[in-house]
Amino acid sequence: MAIPKQGPVIAIDGPAGTGKSSVTRRLAQVLGFVHIDTGALYRTIAFQLLKEGKPENVKLLEIKATEFALSLHFEFLRDESKNPVNRVFSNGNDVTEFIRTPEVSMLASQISAFAGVRAALLGLQRRMGCVGKSILEGRDIGTVIFPDADVKFYLTASVDERAKRRLAELETTGKDVSSFEEVKKQIELRDRGDQSRAVAPLRKASDAIEVDTSEMSLDEVVQTMETQVRKRLNLKG
Repeated sequence: MAIPKQGPVIAIDGPAGTGKSSVTRRLAQVLGFVHIDTGALYRTIAFQLLKEGKPENVKLLEIKATEFALSLHFEFLRDESKNPVNRVFSNGNDVTEFIRTPEVSMLASQISAFAGVRAALLGLQRRMGCVGKSILEGRDIGTVIFPDADVKFYLTASVDERAKRRLAELETTGKDVSSFEEVKKQIELRDRGDQSRAVAPLRKASDAIEVDTSEMSLDEVVQTMETQVRKRLNLKG
């Protein structure tokens, strides 16, 4: 039986590099909603797998990933003194700075296709979002986790623009980064994996509002979405 919502829920879906995390953080701040980054759950599991030794056998990888999905204790905590505002904790450890590497991203995409992992996290994501006014971002929020979300968005952007953004993000870390073409290939590969997986593939919900962020600034995207949310939920500005 579905867990009842205790307040309005906003679902934001879309492929990597469309600005979902930045937009969701800002929109949550503007509206006073809780931000729940569901992709961080898969990234945290991927980080844990890499940390402890990733099984090369796919079946063993799925078993181990599912075990982590069931056993790890996840938390999202606000910290105004750090960037990003949302800090991700796994078993009490802050893993925020370790789950955004290309290696973690690719493994997160792989394990997100495992039925056991998705089943283990589905209830958790639903419970997190049902506690009150919340915004969830991911790839199957409006289609699987919250098909009853009060407002749904689907963010898009050109592959070139997404690769440019991702490269700039990696460069700010001060680490050695790949070339533009390599980053672009990684994004295209992840897109194919997300869109073709058998379980909860990435797709736009039929009632989602599509926002192409290719030529828009972060402020413009947030303002556009805020206007839609306030209109649909009858919230005062």
